[in-house]
Amino acid sequence: MDIAVKEGPESFSSLRNACKLCSPLGASVVFKGIEGCIPMIHGSQGCATYIRRYLISHYKEPVDIASSNFSEETTIFGGHKNFNNGLDNIIKQYHPGVIGISSACLSETIGEDINMLIKEYEASNKDTDLPVLIHASTPGYQGTHIDGFHDTVTASVAVLAEENQSGTHINIFPGFVSPEDIRHLKDILDSFGFDYVLFPDYSDSLDNPNWSEYHLIPPGGTPVADLRRTGSASASIEFGYVLNEGTTNSRIKKNKQSFTAAKWLEKNRNVSANRLGLPIGIRETDRFFELLKKLSGKETDRKYTMERGRLIDSYVDGHKYLFGKRAIVYGDEDLVIGTVLFLLEIGIEPVLIASGGVGESLKPILDRLTEGKTKDIPVMNNMDFESINEKSDALKPDILIGSSKGYYVARRLGIPIVRTGFPVHDRFGAQRLQHVGYKGTQQLFDRIVNALIEHKQEDSAVGYKYM
Repeated sequence: MDIAVKEGPESFSSLRNACKLCSPLGASVVFKGIEGCIPMIHGSQGCATYIRRYLISHYKEPVDIASSNFSEETTIFGGHKNFNNGLDNIIKQYHPGVIGISSACLSETIGEDINMLIKEYEASNKDTDLPVLIHASTPGYQGTHIDGFHDTVTASVAVLAEENQSGTHINIFPGFVSPEDIRHLKDILDSFGFDYVLFPDYSDSLDNPNWSEYHLIPPGGTPVADLRRTGSASASIEFGYVLNEGTTNSRIKKNKQSFTAAKWLEKNRNVSANRLGLPIGIRETDRFFELLKKLSGKETDRKYTMERGRLIDSYVDGHKYLFGKRAIVYGDEDLVIGTVLFLLEIGIEPVLIASGGVGESLKPILDRLTEGKTKDIPVMNNMDFESINEKSDALKPDILIGSSKGYYVARRLGIPIVRTGFPVHDRFGAQRLQHVGYKGTQQLFDRIVNALIEHKQEDSAVGYKYM
């Protein structure tokens, strides 16, 4: 069982099986979305091992993550030597184009100035063709894997985005979605004829085809050249209402302010920022397509209007299975928001909305977006699964919707669970689960309906063959 310490007003009380993961994990996913990049954790070897274990289990792909391998001595006297040795070894073995460095709890706690270490390493190797070095400050005690993810997206853009003459392309920052979601988003953008930079793009690097020989660095990822041109885009689109609100990144820390990638580009490169919720459900997906129409000057392809029409038809067909059902929804804040808005569209009543996020914005954002429909529903941040478990009996839910970490709660209650987001450790194909767009919403809708039908069928003494 995972034990963590709550932050904020309830400091020093423990979380039992926290509904969140470690910040460097989110950073590692982003770095896997840069072409030719090897992630390195400046901290203990255990951090890298734990993150590799989670990513391999979810994506079913080999994942190499280096470590500067802190020891007791390093923790006391500093990790300068380990840092340099780690970079030397990565360059010698992998020949990467980029090394993504995330600082873990130990290096952050002792106050390692990693930006200074990078400058010193570059100065001592000035006659060598070094890879690009990107640092993201991601201590595990500050925020969650989602905060680490968004802070690393921002850090990467802040390091690489160049000031050039304005271009006609757009940037899109989709957040922590599945490789299949990323591929679907690229299809949508292609249909509007956009030249675009999508970051991070781990649609290939974390969902590889079969290889005839092993690749030390899997193909795929956003090219560095594309990251450089994020600073000259005509506009940026980012998904999420919460994002990394309340956290900071050492590379871009300005008077304790926090920036998302799109907001950093707006402030520092005059690239207009457009923020949308994750396009789950008809309303949020409609908003996404309307923005694409506005930015491109083109109409939506018939393929997507047909997907929308079929989705509406399925809402009608499935209504009898869903109306009045009660759901516990948990997970990453922006995925939870998108899921709740979608559930309210299809007639399912959320009875508990939970996230491991450490901010305080989830409840007010949901109340605003739902026009008060979630006002009387418990919306809880900094949650753990044992607290969800204890509250669930009185709530009498019909279904759980969230990551596989909540399975034991559903099992005890004898109700179905629909797995979304990250991590999914107990089912196959998590990297191909879709959540976004009309197509992703359709897949999610079908999975929820079928989970409820299957439960009713299996729970029946008769075992109906016709539902």
